[in-house]
Amino acid sequence: MKKIYHLSTCDTCKRIIQEINPDSDVQLQDIKTEAITESQLEAMHHLTGSYEALFSKRAQLYRQRNLKEQTLSEEDYKNLILEHYTFLKRPVMIINDAIFVGNSKKVVAEAVAAFN
Repeated sequence: MKKIYHLSTCDTCKRIIQEINPDSDVQLQDIKTEAITESQLEAMHHLTGSYEALFSKRAQLYRQRNLKEQTLSEEDYKNLILEHYTFLKRPVMIINDAIFVGNSKKVVAEAVAAFN
């Protein structure tokens, strides 16, 4: 399976997808218009071993809800990601059993190499 979970309104996601230049066999899922299902999130969790690794602490809602001041469990991270798309660290790129989460230069370079 080759899949990229992204936000179509995010310039960073657009840039990374353009860098990857995915083939037609790569599924693109805009998480704003097509919400992540629990089974999709569980599959991502299986590859990362952590819901926190999939969680974006840069999300505006994270600050607005003062979540930084709370001690969140793995279950909390899971439920927050399922509750609102902005809590998923983006993009999430999956190629078979490899997962690349986020937009750091290292992660993007690894994903570009894997997709090509």
